[in-house]
Amino acid sequence: MSIDQASQSDHQTETPAWELPVRGGPYERPDPGLIEGIRGISAASACAKLHAQGIRRTFMQGPRPLAGGQRVVGSALTLQFMPQREDVASGLGQEYIERRTALWAVLEAVRPGDVLVVQAYGDSRTGCLGDMLVRYFKRKGGAGIVVDGCVRDSARVAALGVPIWCTGSTPHYASQSDLFPWAYDVPVACGGALVLPGDIVLADDDGAVVVPRRRAGAVIEAARDHEQWEQFSRMRLDEGAPLADYYPLTPDSRGEYERWRDAGNGTSR
Repeated sequence: MSIDQASQSDHQTETPAWELPVRGGPYERPDPGLIEGIRGISAASACAKLHAQGIRRTFMQGPRPLAGGQRVVGSALTLQFMPQREDVASGLGQEYIERRTALWAVLEAVRPGDVLVVQAYGDSRTGCLGDMLVRYFKRKGGAGIVVDGCVRDSARVAALGVPIWCTGSTPHYASQSDLFPWAYDVPVACGGALVLPGDIVLADDDGAVVVPRRRAGAVIEAARDHEQWEQFSRMRLDEGAPLADYYPLTPDSRGEYERWRDAGNGTSR
């Protein structure tokens, strides 16, 4: 047996310093009606309306769409990576170790419509998920994935058609570099935003936004009007109207918009 093999064997047999994977407590997924209501709102509108309510850090900075034109809304299912420390967890053993981690466990927790949100610190060397795992996520009914880190097998993953927001791609598997799948169903920090299990995640070409579950109803109500008056303003600007009169609406143009709306014009996104 080589020294490397002996060292690996020792790591596998010694008692770990912390029991993994960590799983958070039970949580409530949002009402399907709230999901449907958020579905008609853009990420930009949701972010703006939450900001007006005093919730300022909702944009997950960093993750971008793996493919353009994608959109997803769903309940947040969370996965947390942590830095490796060899007496607790390391990447030795590759997937044979990983399949006993939070990465494999969270995939068994997927319910139809879930959006998997992954905390990976923007790490450019950790391939949080690849072809096989995303394929399984899709089979379980997962709606989309937001990762503030990388994916691997990017061409195969893109071909699966699962909407994904990430910071790039890498040939590394999940624990090959500096991070290790640690916990799931726990609060995570994704792109500088706090995401709690059961929050609503909305992502489109502008990026990914977290909508706190308890704020979703107020966001839907505020954004519905915003989306409609922007539709009206867009129409008037295309007709040659002055920008200052229609964006944002003035008291006069607001009255004009309300008459247009009350006549049955305008639809949600």
